Amino acid sequence: MSGPGNLGPDAALAAAVVGALQAAPAVAALVAQRVHADPPRNPTYPCVIVSRQESRPFGPDDVAAGGGLEHLLTLTCASRFGGPEEARAVTAAVRAALHNACPPVAGRRLVTLRVTYADVFRAADRELSLGVLRVRAVTEAA
Repeated sequence: MSGPGNLGPDAALAAAVVGALQAAPAVAALVAQRVHADPPRNPTYPCVIVSRQESRPFGPDDVAAGGGLEHLLTLTCASRFGGPEEARAVTAAVRAALHNACPPVAGRRLVTLRVTYADVFRAADRELSLGVLRVRAVTEAA
């Protein structure tokens, strides 16, 4: 069982991604520190949220024995600017900050981190613009 000081692999990666984005000057200029591993109940816009996360064993070794994990994260960049421009800018800044980045992951060794997909679109309410990024990471036990 993982306590606050001992995050599981998924939570550790999400925390590393959030920390990397909060430390990136271009992202901070657009969203300040509004980068969240868990969606806030009433978000302030613009913001970036780790909206989905999945993982599976990667490689021949068992994960419990130090094998690798492949992580797929979905990040959502949300804006109420009145058009897609701000969502595009936040999405581009997030992509630049994360693609091939090497943030430290507690208890894990980050093998690779790549942005594999990005899309920007208007939400159904026509007031919110969203940028969605898919991030693929591979980690191993430290």
